Amino acid sequence: MQNTNTSARPEFEIEPVDSGSIGEVERPLSLFERIATNETVQRFAILVVLILVWELYARWLNNSLLFPTFTDTIGTFFRDIKNGVLINRTITSMRTLVIGYAFGLAIAAVFTTFAVASGLGTRILSTLTAMFNPLPAIALLPLALIWFGLGTPSLVFVIIHSVLWAVALNTLSGFRAVPETLRMGGRNVGLKGARYVGLILIPAAFPSILAGLKIGWAFAWRTLVAAELVFGVSSRSGGIGWYIFEARNELDTATVFSGLLTVILIGLFVESVIFRAIEARTVNLWGMQT
Repeated sequence: MQNTNTSARPEFEIEPVDSGSIGEVERPLSLFERIATNETVQRFAILVVLILVWELYARWLNNSLLFPTFTDTIGTFFRDIKNGVLINRTITSMRTLVIGYAFGLAIAAVFTTFAVASGLGTRILSTLTAMFNPLPAIALLPLALIWFGLGTPSLVFVIIHSVLWAVALNTLSGFRAVPETLRMGGRNVGLKGARYVGLILIPAAFPSILAGLKIGWAFAWRTLVAAELVFGVSSRSGGIGWYIFEARNELDTATVFSGLLTVILIGLFVESVIFRAIEARTVNLWGMQT
């Protein structure tokens, strides 16, 4: 039997405390604190430190053939931009990269759609990914040269290989990780087919999809530069990799560093500007991550 004999709690009163005696609960940050905690400022400071270390080490080594200074590298960089050589090489590389990346994404979308639609498709994609994802794309370049010859088609082929499996695997993992309650909610409101995929599956899986896009881009960019270093000439017009290769043959280390700097700057731009903008307008806006 439940005991209903309970004693009443004693009543008591507490006088309100003046909030001024508590201390400073919230205060605006000073100008220095706002600047010091700004992400852009922190990134810029890191770059400045790296540049200073580069310049000081190169001056201490005093051997421009082995390690040119930052000032020599940046001078060569702007010289080749001014005369158009570096711009033309960059455009050549980016044109090939965009073609290969686009085809890789399209084929990955087809594979992923087939995998999501059936269990057999999932097993086929998982098997192909396990087989070909560990295979370096540059190892396929000799085979691509036999099939497509020396030129852009061979480069596009190896770029597709580097993009396809990373994007397909991450996209499939994202779709499979969508909670069942969210799937059921979409079905309960009558979503089917393309509307179900576009309004439920893609937004819920987009963090994984975006991660796959980033990984695919990084693989594609590295593969392209490496391939151009070996067989990068197409119609007497090479890309960034061939620009670096020619400078190495001429023992022009400052130009080699200028090409490497271009590769780094393009990578920083794509990661910090393009993908950051996509993330801000999708993943962060939808509340998928903070």
